[in-house]
Amino acid sequence: MKRYCLALDLVDDPQLISEYEGYHRNVSAEIKKSITDAGITVMDIYRAGNRLFMIMEVDDTFSFERKDAMDAANPAVKVWEQLMWKYQQALPVAKEGEKWIIMDQIFAL
Repeated sequence: MKRYCLALDLVDDPQLISEYEGYHRNVSAEIKKSITDAGITVMDIYRAGNRLFMIMEVDDTFSFERKDAMDAANPAVKVWEQLMWKYQQALPVAKEGEKWIIMDQIFAL
């Protein structure tokens, strides 16, 4: 098992943040299946203000390249991702079009 931690910001607007959280309380079975089919066994998202933090645990079949290819071929995921961009904004260190940024681990106990 491998773990990844990622960060992303939301548009700093209380109404939009509330809507975003509402969507995540009711994620469709198809979107959840796209996540698990990619080899993601755990996905938790936390929020502090408008900063999001995601923890993903993945199996040996997972790669970001494979997940990207699967997402690009899935119309439901494309609709979901387009909708989420209404609420999300890239971190200042993100490259053009980049959403979630993989965080570097700096401490472990």
